[in-house]
Amino acid sequence: MADTNEAPQAPRKKKGGKLLILVGIPIALLGSGGGAAVYGMQAGWFSVKPAEAESDEPRLVAKSEEKRAALKAEGGEGHGEGGASEGGHGKPTPKGEGGDKYASSYYPMEKEFTSNLQDSVHFIQVGIAVSTPYDERVLENIKTHEIAIRSQVLMALGETSEEEVFTAEGKRHIQDRLVKAINAVLKEKEGFGGVSNVYFTNFIVQ
Repeated sequence: MADTNEAPQAPRKKKGGKLLILVGIPIALLGSGGGAAVYGMQAGWFSVKPAEAESDEPRLVAKSEEKRAALKAEGGEGHGEGGASEGGHGKPTPKGEGGDKYASSYYPMEKEFTSNLQDSVHFIQVGIAVSTPYDERVLENIKTHEIAIRSQVLMALGETSEEEVFTAEGKRHIQDRLVKAINAVLKEKEGFGGVSNVYFTNFIVQ
């Protein structure tokens, strides 16, 4: 005779329902998370940048960076960032006030320039050097396009009047004109100028 006191067994749960629940949760989360990410990108919440996104344009070189590079080249790394004083006691050299924030790199043009003055029987012969606060790419661009630059400089010198060559202010006007002429060539050829000043290394009027 069967034992009537035996507890009835609980009905078995279907495995299919549990599987649907477990699979459905990640899909729901993935769907909501992906939608939020897409919406956030469209709304400008965050931007995705390449890991190695660098500008192709030349970079400004700070004076402190240039000094560290010089110390490293001379084997003076042990003095720290400030360097050692001339007395050799390891004290940092005091920094002066004022001055340019960025370092200047110079490039002297090898050949001099000779040009007639505007509406005059006289001519000038000048030697020039250019300076830039940017990295070596600007100087490399100048060397690459030196022929085009020389042509533009000669054209700019041809616009020089007698009044300009005999006064300091007039010579500064010539310098400004040459800076614009050189940067115009570099922008046309490379998309970036970078020359900040032109200096006379020779200046003769005949």
